[in-house]
Amino acid sequence: MPTVDVFSKAGAKVGTVELPAAFSSPVNEALIHQAVVSQLAGRRTGTHASKKRGAVAGGGRKPWKQKGTGRARQGSTRSPQWKGGGVVFGPQVRSHEIPFPKRMRRAALLGALAAKVETLKVIDVLGIETPKTQVIAGMCTALKAGKHVLVVSPTVGTALVKSAANIPHLSVLRADSLNVVDLVNADTIIVEQAALAEIQEVYG
Repeated sequence: MPTVDVFSKAGAKVGTVELPAAFSSPVNEALIHQAVVSQLAGRRTGTHASKKRGAVAGGGRKPWKQKGTGRARQGSTRSPQWKGGGVVFGPQVRSHEIPFPKRMRRAALLGALAAKVETLKVIDVLGIETPKTQVIAGMCTALKAGKHVLVVSPTVGTALVKSAANIPHLSVLRADSLNVVDLVNADTIIVEQAALAEIQEVYG
C-alpha cells in the first residue's frame, strides 16, 4: 500500500501513514467519466417545460373562414406557426436520471480515490471546536493546497462547516459520503488521519 506523510495544520510533517487498500484500486477513466455524467444528470431537477398548442390560453375561435379570403387556411391562433402559439417538441418535465449499477458506481469511486493519491494531504487532526475561517484558510496555505480543495473528516460538525463556508472552491465531506464528482474536481484532498480507517471500512 502507498505510504504518505502526515502533516499538522501548520504544515509541519509529524509522521507517515500507510493508506488503505481503497487507494490502490485500478483506475478506469471511462468508468469514472460515466459516474460523473450519471451523478451530474441526477442533480438536474427536470422541471423545465414549454406549452404545447393545447396548453396555451386562447385560440378557440377560427381566425377566419376556411375559403374565400385568399389567405392560408388557419384553425387557431395558437398553432405553432403563430406568434404566441404553442411550442413544437419543446422541453417537458422529466427525470434526467441515468441508471448506474451500484458495483460500477463503487468501482468508479475507488478508481477516483486511487487517481488522487498524488494530491492527497493527510493531517493528524482538524480539531475545530469553534467556527473560524482563518484556521481552515491557514491550513490550506500551510499545506500548499490548490484552488479547489476537498476536506474529508470522520464527522462534519457545525463548526467545521461554518469555518469553510466563506472559502470559495472548498468543500467539506464526511468520510462515508464521498462522491466521484467532488473527488475529480478537487486539486487537493485534505484527509484527517482518523478518516482513513473509515474510508477503508466503508469503501475497502
